[in-house]
Amino acid sequence: MSETGGVREVKSAARTVELLELLAARGDRPARLQELADELDVPRSSMYALLQTLISRGWVRTDITGSLYGIGIHALLTGTSYLDSDPRVRVVRPYLDEASEALGETIHMGRLDGRDVAYLATRESHEYLRTISRVGRRLPAHAGALGKALLAERPDGDLPEGPYESLTANTRTTRDALAADLAEVRVRGYSVDREESVTGIAGFGFALRYDTPAQDAISCSVPVARLSAGHEERIVAVMREIRAKIEATVPGGGGSVHWRR
Repeated sequence: MSETGGVREVKSAARTVELLELLAARGDRPARLQELADELDVPRSSMYALLQTLISRGWVRTDITGSLYGIGIHALLTGTSYLDSDPRVRVVRPYLDEASEALGETIHMGRLDGRDVAYLATRESHEYLRTISRVGRRLPAHAGALGKALLAERPDGDLPEGPYESLTANTRTTRDALAADLAEVRVRGYSVDREESVTGIAGFGFALRYDTPAQDAISCSVPVARLSAGHEERIVAVMREIRAKIEATVPGGGGSVHWRR
């Protein structure tokens, strides 16, 4: 049995979390009982009992036949509580509005979570509206502007061995290629994603250095068809200014709780 901080892991709790994470990762693809039992290597009867418990508490939902399972509404309520209670998200939100107003482009805030970046806040461009909000979703850190800005704050020795997942033809999928890109990020002071995570979209990422190493970052996304040299210069200038304002308003006083993550 694994241990965390010297405390033995509770197997039933770990299994519950693994199940919820699996259902969440499937998005709009509901799963059958046997699929879940096989994926988590759990006896079918045990998985059924766990699912029924979570259904009764709103963490899992099922269809009218009782044969398909998906993530439940209580996961949304918990996620919303996380965002509402995080002091840094509260500080950053008004500055995302300011950047969006100044640039007319989509602005994000994300947080490093293992090998991924979780999107915590987004202000969508009026020129380019996504049909699905990114808030609460994850993207591999090696592929996007937010992630690369945060990876550059860490030594290259922390990078996992490749190959990495390819999201587009431009994604850097080897450790050497990513390390070379991160070296440029450190010199430049911000990251650039040129159609590495989404075809047709460029991104510019800026680590927020109120933690060491930085855990949060902001970015600006723009369709490459609208990205002139002059517009890119303005994006970088505005986002640098926004980063400076955020870092000057670090949550610290007033009894704020400083969470590890």
